[in-house]
Amino acid sequence: MNSAPAKSYKRIFWERFSRNQLAIAGGVIVLSLFVTAIFAPYIVPHDPSFINTKLALMPPSLIYPFGTDDLGRDVFSRMVFGSRISLTVGLVAVGIATIIGLLVGSVAGYFGGWVDNVLMRLVDIMLTIPTFFLILAVIAFLSPNIYNIMIVIGATGWMGVARLARAEFLALKERDFVTAARALGVGDAGIIFRHILPNAMSPVLVSVTLDVAGAILTESALSFLGIGVQPPTPSWGNILTLGKDNIEFAWWLSVFPGFAILFTVMGYNMLGEGVRDALDPRV
Repeated sequence: MNSAPAKSYKRIFWERFSRNQLAIAGGVIVLSLFVTAIFAPYIVPHDPSFINTKLALMPPSLIYPFGTDDLGRDVFSRMVFGSRISLTVGLVAVGIATIIGLLVGSVAGYFGGWVDNVLMRLVDIMLTIPTFFLILAVIAFLSPNIYNIMIVIGATGWMGVARLARAEFLALKERDFVTAARALGVGDAGIIFRHILPNAMSPVLVSVTLDVAGAILTESALSFLGIGVQPPTPSWGNILTLGKDNIEFAWWLSVFPGFAILFTVMGYNMLGEGVRDALDPRV
């Protein structure tokens, strides 16, 4: 009697993930954001930087689906181009945080001892500082542009990844495949980056997916406060600032970018939760 062929890990993951409707919805939202950002010049009906004060603060219509701002610029076009800012900040900032966190966590978990104590105390110190206020303090000394924002968000958001990587390294460094690699003369760097790190990436990938949402939210908050992406570059946060200034008679300047931020953050969170459940063998 022939037994059924064993399912591959990727197939098991996809079957678990595809059964989670919220995760699929989150994936659709994230994919839509990518498509919008990539094809922004072909999607927008108007030039997002074109100023026509005669059309200032026009409500939503067929010509201007999301209305216009105080300078007569098309809000829909500016939001489409603003998705590029959100996507770029989210991916680059989290990429910086992931690299720093993996380096700190892998070294701490692999070597242990005083190296682990020193690095983990550094993580504890960073965790005691409110991240958003730390970002505000740093931005106050730097020019508020997209490059500085990405670097600051990334440099202040690596602690969670470091702790996850450390925990995985502590569990994996005693496995037989690591002992075999040492017996074959593989150095510490080779064991860390070629043998242990690839096996420690599952929880890190889940954390990265969730952290992108936090980075986008942080950038929007900074732009809303006027110390993030500066006009005329369109950003969901600085469009919201215009909405705050004109809330009494231009509701669309607050509603549409607010919902864009809400659905984007919710999409990344649902996607991250779905990936975590699909990777969890206890589910």
